[in-house]
Amino acid sequence: MSSEQPSDNEEPEEPRSDLLRDEEEEDDSDEDKSSTRPSSPQAGGQSAEMQGSSKLELATDGGTGSGCRVSSPCDSLFSWICRRKVRRGPYVDPARDHFRTMTRLYSSMSPATDSVNLSTQTHGAVFNLEYSPDGSVLTVACEQTEVLLFDPVSSRHIKTLVEAHEDCVNNIRFLDNRLFATCSDDTTIALWDLRKLNSKVCSLHGHASWVKNIEYDTHTRLLVTSGFDGNVITWDTNRFTEDGCPHKKFFHTRYLMRMRLTPDCSKMLISTSSGYLLILHDLDLTQSLEVGSYRILRARRTPLSTEGSSAGSRSGGSRHTIDSKNHPHREGLSPRNSLEVLTPEIPGERDRGNCITSLQLHPKGWATLLRCSSNMDDQEWTCVYEFQEGAPPRPPVSPRCSLRLTHYIEEANVGRGYIKELCFSPDGRLICSPYGYGVRLLAFDENCAELSDCMPVRTALLREIRSIYSHSDVVLTSKFSPTHCQFASGCLSGRVALYQPHF
Repeated sequence: MSSEQPSDNEEPEEPRSDLLRDEEEEDDSDEDKSSTRPSSPQAGGQSAEMQGSSKLELATDGGTGSGCRVSSPCDSLFSWICRRKVRRGPYVDPARDHFRTMTRLYSSMSPATDSVNLSTQTHGAVFNLEYSPDGSVLTVACEQTEVLLFDPVSSRHIKTLVEAHEDCVNNIRFLDNRLFATCSDDTTIALWDLRKLNSKVCSLHGHASWVKNIEYDTHTRLLVTSGFDGNVITWDTNRFTEDGCPHKKFFHTRYLMRMRLTPDCSKMLISTSSGYLLILHDLDLTQSLEVGSYRILRARRTPLSTEGSSAGSRSGGSRHTIDSKNHPHREGLSPRNSLEVLTPEIPGERDRGNCITSLQLHPKGWATLLRCSSNMDDQEWTCVYEFQEGAPPRPPVSPRCSLRLTHYIEEANVGRGYIKELCFSPDGRLICSPYGYGVRLLAFDENCAELSDCMPVRTALLREIRSIYSHSDVVLTSKFSPTHCQFASGCLSGRVALYQPHF
């Protein structure tokens, strides 16, 4: 019997996406012919009667032995799950179905009822959140010198590192599942071990001003820090002792705000309060790069264009390079650490300067995520720039790529003067952005597709998937769990909220 005429006593299937339902209907006629094995002995006994007038609906089982859907609700559910799990040739794409499910889960995210216990109380504002790589620990960097540790699954408080620093704790970075580093306005970096939290592993001294963020090169095991003194310093954790570890100044520039390494550690990006974005290509942290004068990097911005084929859109702004003529110290060197200086164009800010306050990298290294504010501090924007690979005209000194503005959205101009740290989801399909007293989940399109699958020809707006308002003060930071369908946010008054799917 054709699948378009199901049995009257057959239980309805569980809800499925329209796409899968259509595909299955198109393939049902072939499935009736190819499926011969029943899913139960009872059904097997009736197989002879099914040749011409059976009222059971047969389906291909991919060799699993579940060849038909009977009237039992359990069998119907099992058959549906089996078809989702077992690949059916070109008709079912497990990856697409998986991310369709994840989209529905993230669209239903709500504050966890027990996250109210995750309060820093008198510890001040929450400046940064960081999960351990295995997702078992959530660390909280607090304004009043302390670091808090929670179990993100049970919302249980694990430990408070009292007086972790002598001033605001700004950033936390895990080196592995047990070691993590913290940095502070007291100009120091501290290393900690989750197995022994009663004291620091060691303190690192080298910066002359507030230390704002930490990166880690997994290939060389070099810790990389940046601060408002304009210095980027590398620390050799292979040789650390209780007294510290060897370090050297790798790079210096004025107006430094944030520094990030791409996931493969092949590039370093540095944002500045003057609106410039510096990119070091073919990164080699064992060499040092100095800029003789920042003034020569200044240039007029190119106008923003929404045409994908235009020069302005391809570069995302004006581009400049440091060559050996202006910098003799570059002569004779390999093309490692070649420097590119961009002025990313911001929508609505064509005639005014801007400050790049937050900088993040796509987990697959495809793009960079910027949070920018105008110099008048009356507008904020979240922008996504795609890395554009290209052949350099002068290989020794020219950059390997430029940036193209692909997506943007205007943010709520709330909490002026505070930096809002946004983040990518572990798969890079979603962005969690602080938005006033809550957060917004943003995507590249309404289906939460990969950036590479929905690259717009013209610059496009980010799509809002969900807005959640769960704080009583301005949200300053957000972070996705690397292992669970969960994310966290922290606000100015010190409360941390956890978000999970609502069933």
